[in-house]
Amino acid sequence: MIQIKAELLNELNDTLPGLKCAMQKAIELEHATMPPYLYAMYSIKADANREIVGLIRSVVFEEMLHMALDCNILNAIGGEPVIDKPTFIPKYPGPLPGSVEDSLIVPLAPFSKQLVYDVFMVIEEPEDPLHFPVKAAFAAEAPPITIGQFYAKIKDQIHKLSQEGNIFTGDPKKQLTTGFPPLQKIHVHDADSAIAAIDLIVDQGEGTKTSPLDPEHELAHYYRYAEIYYGKTLIPNPSPKPGEPDWAYAGHPIAFDPCGVWPVVTNPASSMYPPGSRLASLNNTFNYTYTALLKSLHLVFNGQPDRLGPAIGLMESLKEQALVLMSSEVVPGQTAGPTFTYQPVLT
Repeated sequence: MIQIKAELLNELNDTLPGLKCAMQKAIELEHATMPPYLYAMYSIKADANREIVGLIRSVVFEEMLHMALDCNILNAIGGEPVIDKPTFIPKYPGPLPGSVEDSLIVPLAPFSKQLVYDVFMVIEEPEDPLHFPVKAAFAAEAPPITIGQFYAKIKDQIHKLSQEGNIFTGDPKKQLTTGFPPLQKIHVHDADSAIAAIDLIVDQGEGTKTSPLDPEHELAHYYRYAEIYYGKTLIPNPSPKPGEPDWAYAGHPIAFDPCGVWPVVTNPASSMYPPGSRLASLNNTFNYTYTALLKSLHLVFNGQPDRLGPAIGLMESLKEQALVLMSSEVVPGQTAGPTFTYQPVLT
């Protein structure tokens, strides 16, 4: 379970500027999970571990949706999402934006079940996770502030400030309403629609307090990653005994072939690739594309939604570029990996 710094709540000080700062932090937090998830997904060889790739991809897609919803909320209250800046990308390995430094250090690492358990499930873990049969429960000590609690405080501030006056004065044309089906239903323009957006973000990541399903009737991220870790799909318990949960990791097996993962270096650094070398050029090209993606998304969420198509194209390019790097040996027995760093010009 991610621990959020208590100071983060200080920004939510019953003022509209404070709410805008908190929403920008939420945008940064949603984005920060994507490079680690993508790095692990890219490290899986073509045509290997397909179901695992599909599960990770589905989570990344919804993290992008969450980032879009946060941007829509910030735009709706008259703010401006800031995505095109070097500091928007966190340092890996390191804590996620706003989190306590020693609560979880997030790496860029090749896929493994241990990575899923130690990092991905911790990122997505709800305050009160539901435990289902297969393994012993793995509860964590409840921290004082969680991501869910952070969003709950944002909801409280939206309610409070809306009662004092209209805070939804942003340009409706800046709302992104395409690219993700929920965006066609949730148009953020008042307190109720903003709350609905936040509820979807939290429930898709954590599930509800009584069900592992999100409002779209899909498993929440935490339980999708648990499926990968336990190697079985989570299904309704076909014959629960008295006192047993209604769900169990008892569906079809989710196979994992360790040979289907490239031996990618963990936490790559640009210094690993000699200047002028093929690997340095490949890494620079990846980072140039990644930076171009952030620039495109910045435009998408600041009044140019027609830039979404090119942004999606850049994401597809990232995958192909990463696969070339990850199939190239950097030291005996290990292959290279992209560094996910801001690079405005190709060098």
